[in-house]
Amino acid sequence: MKMQYDNSHFDLPKAIAGFESINRYWDTNNNIYAAKLLPGEFYVTMNGELITTVLGSCVSACIRDTSTGIGGMNHFMLPADISRDAKAWSNTPVNAQTRYGNIAMERLINVILAGGGKRQNLEIKLFGGGKVLQIDTDIGGKNIDFVKHYLDTEGLAIAAEDVGGNKPRKIQYFPNTGRARVKSLNSLHNDTLTKRESSYIKTISNAHVEGRIDLF
Repeated sequence: MKMQYDNSHFDLPKAIAGFESINRYWDTNNNIYAAKLLPGEFYVTMNGELITTVLGSCVSACIRDTSTGIGGMNHFMLPADISRDAKAWSNTPVNAQTRYGNIAMERLINVILAGGGKRQNLEIKLFGGGKVLQIDTDIGGKNIDFVKHYLDTEGLAIAAEDVGGNKPRKIQYFPNTGRARVKSLNSLHNDTLTKRESSYIKTISNAHVEGRIDLF
């Protein structure tokens, strides 16, 4: 079923500071406020919103505090940025640096903790990392290896995962409950996504990301 958008009759709940640029709307299929992530973005909510994205080679970590329900999702394309100080925050938590896994993971966790979450209560689910690009380097596999190593190093357990394979995925995540839906996309979606993802890789590998690039 095609997702329905409606912003005409509802006032969106106030976003956490720094996330105002994230695309949010009323999802009439699920009767819930929703946030749609693009590559390089992440979002944290305290308002029981749905977070959704589509993943090819990219990986998303869905993380929440099981006690308070505060949680979020990231969407990163490349495993790590070694050219920058991963501790160096910009004016907003959502910027070009979060296209990299190490920064996207750190910032997602830090915002949840800053919002009242506790490290011992974190529940983590992983999605994506498909081998959807016809290139020698398995970017999806590298993303999976990175995020698992990152979580192991941080002493954080993985509650569930749906990673790898050769198809892109559509993800819907409900941080308030921890529920996640995963839908494999067909070859038509795959062809469209791989072309755009290949272009996106070239863009983010060679220059700072200016503005937003919608692959889906």
